[in-house]
Amino acid sequence: MLKKIGAEGIISSKKEEIESAEKIILPGVGAFDNAVKNIRKLDLWEVLDKKVKKGTPTLGICLGMQLLSKKSEEGVLEGFGWMNAETMRFRFNENGLKIPHMGWNTIKIERSDGLLKNLKNPRFYFAHSYHLVCKNKKDILATTNYGYDFVSVVKKNNIMGVQFHPEKSHKFGMQILKNFAEEI
Repeated sequence: MLKKIGAEGIISSKKEEIESAEKIILPGVGAFDNAVKNIRKLDLWEVLDKKVKKGTPTLGICLGMQLLSKKSEEGVLEGFGWMNAETMRFRFNENGLKIPHMGWNTIKIERSDGLLKNLKNPRFYFAHSYHLVCKNKKDILATTNYGYDFVSVVKKNNIMGVQFHPEKSHKFGMQILKNFAEEI
């Protein structure tokens, strides 16, 4: 998707390439603890933490967004803790909604930001059973309703996250990635 919008990017698990990166996208598919274990096994935890704390713009996608939090109900390991948030499982009261939340849904923009620039009636593709609960409401850029409102876009200084998959969300996802590549 980055190539499609004309942005340069590489996929890497090499410390030296991450150390020299101007921006970082932290993708995520799978389970919280497995992701933490894999990042640590690749010896990338400290370099990522250092880069983010130095101000490198970082975008977490889906599980990558959940890793921004302190911890998750999905596991026992600690997340990066870059956001004052926890990752919680969807809770429903016999309302017929299935977990995982899978498919197209809209976002409600709560706070204007360059990451959400040029989005009109945006729809995104979601595939998740967990979502962030932010302690600081100022970190919330957008919410989505699936049985109840949950946080779907966050930003704290140089740290951003989207619960949906922009790479699967056609023109709206392309716009998010373009905004991250060009505006942030």
